[in-house]
Amino acid sequence: MNESTTPGGLLGDLTRHRPGRSARASSYDQTGRNRDNWIIMPGEERTLAEIEGPGFITHIWMTQSCRIQPGPGQIAPEAVGVPMLEIHNALGVSWEVVDPDYYRKVLLKIYWDDQETPSVLAPLGDFFGLMNSLSGTYDSLPLSVSAKEPELNTFGGSAAFNSYFRMPFGKRARVVVENQNDIPYLQYFYIDYELAPEPLPEETVYFHAHWRRALPNQGWGPDLQANSIETTVPNLDGAGNYVALETEGRGHYVGCNLAVRHFQGSWWGEGDDMIFIDDDSWPPSLHGTGMEDYFGHAWGMQRNAFQFNGTIVHEEDVPGFHHSYRFHLVDPIRFEKRIKVTFEHGHGNHLSDDWSSTAYWYQTLPSPQLTVPPVEQRLPLRPVDRVIEAPLPELTDAQRAAREAAGARMERFVAARDELREQRRREVDDWERGNRDQARAIRRRYDERNQ
Repeated sequence: MNESTTPGGLLGDLTRHRPGRSARASSYDQTGRNRDNWIIMPGEERTLAEIEGPGFITHIWMTQSCRIQPGPGQIAPEAVGVPMLEIHNALGVSWEVVDPDYYRKVLLKIYWDDQETPSVLAPLGDFFGLMNSLSGTYDSLPLSVSAKEPELNTFGGSAAFNSYFRMPFGKRARVVVENQNDIPYLQYFYIDYELAPEPLPEETVYFHAHWRRALPNQGWGPDLQANSIETTVPNLDGAGNYVALETEGRGHYVGCNLAVRHFQGSWWGEGDDMIFIDDDSWPPSLHGTGMEDYFGHAWGMQRNAFQFNGTIVHEEDVPGFHHSYRFHLVDPIRFEKRIKVTFEHGHGNHLSDDWSSTAYWYQTLPSPQLTVPPVEQRLPLRPVDRVIEAPLPELTDAQRAAREAAGARMERFVAARDELREQRRREVDDWERGNRDQARAIRRRYDERNQ
């Protein structure tokens, strides 16, 4: 079968043998036991995978946990083999509370070849589509989130992440997480990849992703009703639009997710998408008709999650929050010099809502210099329950003794917990080196076989 008659399409590559070597970096317990996670300490960066090229990352799976312990548990930390006990706090056996914002406090960074700055830079949850640290389940072609059902639509709820974006690298790839939280968290992961026997084609473009936020957008009429006659004003330059992506180079934009925290209680999505390519001034090469239209829905957003477009969190399920996605995998938006992907926030940019997004694209190297705001400016605007605290009454001897005993037990619990965390940290030092050494050994054996 010659090249011209090789089946094409999404699954066509499965019908043709192509040389390559598949491998994986993961968080498996390298001692052979079952503690298959890495503890990532506060302020710490961990290299999950460092792979010598040429090759492609083909799949990333992750799940993670970050729990706060307000009080001591009845079970010794070293006796617990799983990251969280999942015993109801009301039983008095343990006391664990999820950190509701931690998906925004952990950064995912991916570096290609010899670049010193990342080509992928986003909060961990937002990269996969769990935005505002608010759990939601969806299934698209390149990304999916499977949220634990009892914790669906909760902040910090447990979930599994998958990415199927194909990510080429010429010389090397390095996948890093950085914990910018003030407490540790536990990371499970697979990073599946394929080594190539020959250098990448000259026309190869590299995967990129970048998170942005407007906190909030600057609207000219946030107190004016959406779709009212007063807000129907012309926008003939797009100057105040929300910018999801702006980069220079040669490549193609393949989509984004968008999280909206809407304040007015009306309708957030009356703005148009405007995508400026290369030397565009006005009008842009792509001008849309409304945000629900860009995301492939109409007459508002529905609860549908499709292969290329849909809803992750719907505003009727979590009032004030709406999370959507659109992937241009069969209709990539190509550029030769530059691209600027923008959206109106309300018609003519009249609304001042909190917007955040992750854009995905492929382009030539070098990558743009990507940055994200500091952690305190990334935290989601969660609804806050009012708590009223009363001063302690005059204590009896028994009450005072009970409080002192609880404090002493907490001191012992924290000491044992922190000692275990330090042991795990040192163990992960070894596992990090083990992943790197294994990847190098696989590359070496593959190259020797192909000499």
